[in-house]
Amino acid sequence: MLPQRRRRRRASCRSDVIGCGLETGPMGDSSRLCSVWLGSETGIVKGVSLTRKRAFNFCNTSQLSRDQEVRVLAWGDSAESELLVGAVDGTVKTFSTEKGVFTEARNCGDPAEGHLVGLASVGSALVTCNEAGSVRVWKEGDRPAAQLDAGNGVCRMRLDQDRPNRIATGGKENGLKIWDLERPEKPVFAAKNLRDDWLDLRRPHWVRDLAFIPNSDKLVTCTGHHQVHVFDPSTPQRRPVLEAEFGEFPLTALSLAAAGNAVVVGNTHGQMAVLDLRKGLVRGVLKGLSGGVRGLQCHPHRPLVASCGLDRFLRIHDLEERKVQHKVYLKSRLNCVLLATQHPDGVEGAEPEAEAEVKEEGDEVWDSMERVEEGGRRESTKRKLSHGHEEERKKNKTGDLVQV
Repeated sequence: MLPQRRRRRRASCRSDVIGCGLETGPMGDSSRLCSVWLGSETGIVKGVSLTRKRAFNFCNTSQLSRDQEVRVLAWGDSAESELLVGAVDGTVKTFSTEKGVFTEARNCGDPAEGHLVGLASVGSALVTCNEAGSVRVWKEGDRPAAQLDAGNGVCRMRLDQDRPNRIATGGKENGLKIWDLERPEKPVFAAKNLRDDWLDLRRPHWVRDLAFIPNSDKLVTCTGHHQVHVFDPSTPQRRPVLEAEFGEFPLTALSLAAAGNAVVVGNTHGQMAVLDLRKGLVRGVLKGLSGGVRGLQCHPHRPLVASCGLDRFLRIHDLEERKVQHKVYLKSRLNCVLLATQHPDGVEGAEPEAEAEVKEEGDEVWDSMERVEEGGRRESTKRKLSHGHEEERKKNKTGDLVQV
């Protein structure tokens, strides 16, 4: 059989697609151009410059393995000059966005305790959390300065940016809890289980992601049972004050929109939606994804959201028009995304082009092969037959006698 050329995917006319011709670090000049950072299953940290339409790989190719899979990303300082990279084996690396190199590595957990589900920087301290629920505060040395047990099966840990001494955890059969790192003996707030359903059956916990709502005491969570819950610890009620649902598949990630009154959620089937936190209604659906969503982040000042997942694409959606503005193919499955909100160019600096195409890995080989035309005689025969049928139709219209 003759080799057939691999088809190329074409982007929609409103999207800006950056090809997969990734360049490899360390490159200080390249890292300073990037306004979006992503972590992949192969252990590579990827930076994307939307204004220059370029993407870069930052890694040590001699140490690439599944043990170095990037699970969480976080900023190490307020100036966003240090990027904290949490690997699946519990290692936390510090990447300098100014120099384009990894400057430090620290072992913050045992691989037997599961991968990291949360990573945050509080001043000079580092806060980590793994699947086993071990929350540790690291300052100096190889031993944690403080530690608490959040329970087994934790899926996500988040830091309260308004009150950096507070964190929230939640997971499978492990309800939402708020902890004070200065008093880690017991949680400040522990959510109560949902009421039984109409058959008097217990409704299980499964918190997949969560976020603190700015300028309030409220939190929003998404669950593996396609639910969105809002909790208010300032009230005596420990159950959700708002319940909403989206789709029929487990929700995997969420992020609060810039206005603070809406949340963007994504599920395992590549479906994304914007939900109103005041009424619990779906405002709109964000289309264009073709794989499960693993990472979401909304821009803090612009109506934009960045998403990544199993389809190996970074997408930037406009929340007002609900359309894809930028689309980047990055070759590897992506686990997390982080926006550089203080970047001089910004995510919104790039203008979408009319049309672009993405070449897959190995397309250069197919392009260099000689093209073989086949079926030419068959096409000419089809043209003759179609021409003959056209003449018969014309004779029928004029009333001429046609033999069948």
